[in-house]
Formats: sequence, structure tokens, C-alpha cells
Amino acid sequence: MKKTLLLVEALCVLAGVGCGLPDEQGEAEEFFQTMGATADALSAPNCTTLSAASVLASGNDGNGPQNTLDDQLGTRWSNQGAGSWIDYDLGSTRTVSGAAIAWHQGNQRANTFSMSVSLDGMSYTTVYSGTSSGKTTAAETYTFSPTSARRLRITFKGNSVNDWASIAEARPCGAASESGASGVVWRGDFDTGDRSQWTRTQMVSSDRLQVVSSPARQGSYALKATVKQGDNPISSSGNRNELVKMTNEKEGDEYYYRWSTMFASDFPSAKTWQLFTQWHQSGDSGSPPVEFYVNGETIYLRLQGSTVVWSTPLVRGQWQDFIFHAKWSSKSSTGFVELYFNGKLVLPKRYIATLYSGQTNYLKVGLYRNSTIAPTGVVYHDGWVQGRSLQDVQ
Repeated sequence: MKKTLLLVEALCVLAGVGCGLPDEQGEAEEFFQTMGATADALSAPNCTTLSAASVLASGNDGNGPQNTLDDQLGTRWSNQGAGSWIDYDLGSTRTVSGAAIAWHQGNQRANTFSMSVSLDGMSYTTVYSGTSSGKTTAAETYTFSPTSARRLRITFKGNSVNDWASIAEARPCGAASESGASGVVWRGDFDTGDRSQWTRTQMVSSDRLQVVSSPARQGSYALKATVKQGDNPISSSGNRNELVKMTNEKEGDEYYYRWSTMFASDFPSAKTWQLFTQWHQSGDSGSPPVEFYVNGETIYLRLQGSTVVWSTPLVRGQWQDFIFHAKWSSKSSTGFVELYFNGKLVLPKRYIATLYSGQTNYLKVGLYRNSTIAPTGVVYHDGWVQGRSLQDVQ
């Protein structure tokens, strides 16, 4: 199969035409086998979940706090000792009324803990103290009187077996009216100085997805994505090194996304595809429903694997600013896209299907390209933020 893909890609280049991106058959299967569970793995009973923009903890044993947001019940945050805490930043002040927590080995341990909230990350007020049931690994929802807060902290007091704090998944809960409220949903701007805001990497080595201090579009850090011929970390089509964020867009969701991309001064000019941002489907085959890519000397936005809705000349060595607005739907009468580029509206609202029927999407950024391209490619990414309104991401 790999030899066939290489031959097809080579023929495309020799013919001097772009054959389009190949179906990524096998990628989703490999990806979700590795992930172990999708977003549906966490059921939060009696909880209107609020998305955390970031998470930090008092410490960890190598199982970091970001694992509690990866939609995998098989991963966890762990730290030894009573008083260990994990802290969720909601990105803006929200109405918080509890948390859904899936405890690691929660069917074997009853965990005693407290929850506290803060508006500024410095002064915290305790709003809940209690003990888990010790009967299930599924999420249990613990509630308190609704209160305004930006941060929610869970502090471990001990459990019935040992002194290890271990949480598989956790989600802050808000008032029902909060589900449609404005606010930042997630930040992936690298200002943590690492890749912890993202769910996972697909890279052959850490030097291919480096967090660097220069050049940066905003804040202190940006991502430098490098691809060399032969880079194939997931044994699929093409060459790639990409970051993954399980944004889990589903039917009816509507979000704005802002980010900046810069192509290195020596970014290869090739008459074939070089993809730098995509919303990939949860299914096992087919081109992504939404993809930003370069072919030759042009940047394209394409949907459903065949419909190009926008293009612009490729510029190297300068930051390019994107704001992408999408209504996620498998129905062309409901779904739409809208695009701002370098501060100008370049694609007015265009109605088109943005999901494949019965599937969800997740975000991938970095560089993914035809395997026939020989020169090294470098792309920089910075400033990723997801919000519910244009004002949230500006």
C-alpha cells in the first residue's frame, strides 16, 4: 500500500499537477487506538461542562495534569501526598457550580477532597468538601452553589488505600445558561513554554515540534514545525509532524478560532500539497472536512476534500493572521465557514457541510505534506485560541 501511494505521488509531481491530498485511511484507526477513547468516553452526569483553557498542578509523577483533559479514561494525573492539587483555568470569569471527576481506580478507592474557586488565581475560597463513592471509575458529579470564578482547584486530602492523588478526567460544571455563553474555550498559544496545552503529538522526534522563543507572533513562545523527507511517525500516507488537539467539534457547535502561521524563508515550492492546519474527521478514511494547505505558490482553504472556497498567494518570512469561524454540521444548509485574513474579512459566510455525517472533528496543526518533497520544510504557528464569539479571539 505504501509503495502504491509513493508511486501515485511521484506521478503527480512528474506531471506537474497537484493530485490533491490522499485519503488518510488508517490514520484515524491508529490515532483512536492509541488514544484509547474518544470524547464520548467521559459522561458527565448532571453537569453542563465548561471547557478549561489550561490546567496546572502542584506536581506530578510523570502523569501530567493535561491528561485529565484528553478524553482518555486510561490516562491520569497523579501526584503523591495529601494537599496535592490540580487547577483549571476557564479563560474568563464563568458561573461555576461543581465538577465532574473520574477518579483513577475510583472503584477501589474512596477519595477525600475539596474544591475551591478563584477570580484571580491568588485568593481561593473553599466551596465543597466531600468523598467519592469508591464504587466506580466513571465520572461522578459534585455540586455546590453557583458562583462566579475563573479558576477551579481540586485539592486531594487522602484516600482509603494510599496517599496518591490520581484523577483520570475532570470537567468544571456551570449553570445551564453558561453552555451558550461567550468566553474563551481553549488556548494553545504555547505561552506555557511547552506543548502541554495540546492533547498529543505525531512526530518522529522532539526537535520536529519545538517550542521556541523566536520568532513569536504574540507572547513569549511559538511552535516551530519541521518536516524532512521520510518523516512518518504514524505509518500513514505522506510525511508529517503535527500537534493534535481533541477539540471534538460535533453537530451544531459553532466556534471562532484565531491563530498565526509563518512559512520559513526557504519553505519549499512544490506543485503538490503541503498542509499546515486541518480539522480531521473521527472516522477512518477520506480527506479532512476542513483543510488549509499550500500547493505551489498559493494557500488554499478546502472543504469536503474537493471544494476550494478561498485562496491567496503564499508569502514567506511574514506572520499571516487567521480568524476562522465555523458552524459545524454535516448539512450544507446549516454548516458554514467564514474567514478573516490579516485583519480583513476575505470569505463572507459560506454555507457548506463542515462535518461528515455521524462523525466529529479534531484539530491538527504543524506540517503534513506529499512524501515526494525532498527539501526540509519549516512552518511556525502561534496564538491559537478558540472562542464562542469574534470578540473572544480578537
